[in-house]
Amino acid sequence: MKDSSNLLFDLVLFGGTGDLAMRKLLPALYQLYRTTPFHSQTRIIAVGRTATSKEAFLHRVQDKLEQHLPADSWDRVSWQQFSKHLNCIAIEADKTESYRELIPLLDDDDRPRTFYFSTHSSLYTAIASSLGALGLINANARVVLEKPIGRDLGTAKTISGQMSNYFTESQIYRIDHYLGKETVQNLLVLRFANPLFESLWNHHYIDHIQITISEAIGVEGRGEFYEETGALRDIVQNHLLQLLCMLAMEPPANIEPDRIRDEKLKVLYALQPLLGDDISRYVVRGQYAPGTIAGKPCTGYTEEEGVAENSTIETFVAMKVMIDNMRWSGVPFYLRTGKRLPNRSCEIVVQFKEVPHWIFDTPRGQLMSNQLVITLQPDESITLRLCGKRLGPGIDVRTIDLNLNPKSRGNKRSADAYERLLLDVIKGDQTLFLRQDELEQAWHWVDPILETWERTTSPPEHYASGSWGPAGSTLLLAKDGRLWFEGANGQGN
Repeated sequence: MKDSSNLLFDLVLFGGTGDLAMRKLLPALYQLYRTTPFHSQTRIIAVGRTATSKEAFLHRVQDKLEQHLPADSWDRVSWQQFSKHLNCIAIEADKTESYRELIPLLDDDDRPRTFYFSTHSSLYTAIASSLGALGLINANARVVLEKPIGRDLGTAKTISGQMSNYFTESQIYRIDHYLGKETVQNLLVLRFANPLFESLWNHHYIDHIQITISEAIGVEGRGEFYEETGALRDIVQNHLLQLLCMLAMEPPANIEPDRIRDEKLKVLYALQPLLGDDISRYVVRGQYAPGTIAGKPCTGYTEEEGVAENSTIETFVAMKVMIDNMRWSGVPFYLRTGKRLPNRSCEIVVQFKEVPHWIFDTPRGQLMSNQLVITLQPDESITLRLCGKRLGPGIDVRTIDLNLNPKSRGNKRSADAYERLLLDVIKGDQTLFLRQDELEQAWHWVDPILETWERTTSPPEHYASGSWGPAGSTLLLAKDGRLWFEGANGQGN
């Protein structure tokens, strides 16, 4: 392949020595390089708070790549070539003069220039204003904003207003990496290219939908960050609501970015507000206590470094959400996320209604209802669970799984979510990124819950590390005669 046909861009990664950059962003860029080679003049500049030598930086990146990449993705030759594109500098975010180090490194206005803000959102404005003051934001510039953007609707609007002083809306990429997962995109095709599913995708045939994002780890040394954030801001306001929108949206007129985002926005507007007593009735907040995961003892949240002894920050949220429109009238969406749960997973379960009359001797129960199980992590898959006859005499009904996972049809590696989204930014495709009105409407819906929790003196409900959360989470569904879906075996809790 000729060098002129390879990817030519500049990427300035603020927070380039931080946890997200080392675990996700730099490994994704390395994988992107292996599949879509870079032009020899492509530059990736990692910006950190403290000075370090390029040699020490590259050594650390190599260690992280070897640690976080699959064994078959790492090879020394690719690393040696990829590392030639890397550089690192130290900048003090609130001192414009320190940004001058970027000027000689960004000496070409013709190529796409991406500024990736992988920092706390409180620094976004300071970074953008310094870049603007030094003339580093040109017509080819793009900015990627990591979540959570702000702490509430007010701060999100302030950030959006200030960012608009330096970037147009078409230059701003608000990233939610869950939307970059292959299975989430395949969900659009599954729904809107198959009459079999689209005709059933409504309150006439669907009993309820569950979305779970679980983590086995705790705050992992990020106690100070989590004390300012909590699970509602960290996961619910963005990841869970975005997945809900992808599941519940109406068919867009086409797949242009704004047409898809128009339909997601309509879902956010249709969310039934949770206010007053509804918050205690339909929202459960929890905090992990000591326990055991995979045979190893775990400390409680308030014993973590950087966490206050009397902290009321939630590490777990479960909620029942209703959508007030014709398609979803009466269909509950159960959302759940938490740290120190039994395993790391992201799973969507579409539970179809039972047949009105059961003619077989086998007891039916929840397991005998059809389910569409969409797994986003740790491995991506789509499985349709149906009823079938067990081999042998008589009619013994059992559940059978129909694998709809396209990865099973070949050995081609599926691109990582960040890898795919970074390529979209470089190419200028905003389809899988949030628009400003989406961000603000999500905060508008979440804010009353946050405000209620801040006023209450009641602590979050504790749950043992290694369990599936507080008892209130189980009760939330039990009151409706339902159970949480737990893993591929379909067992509830």
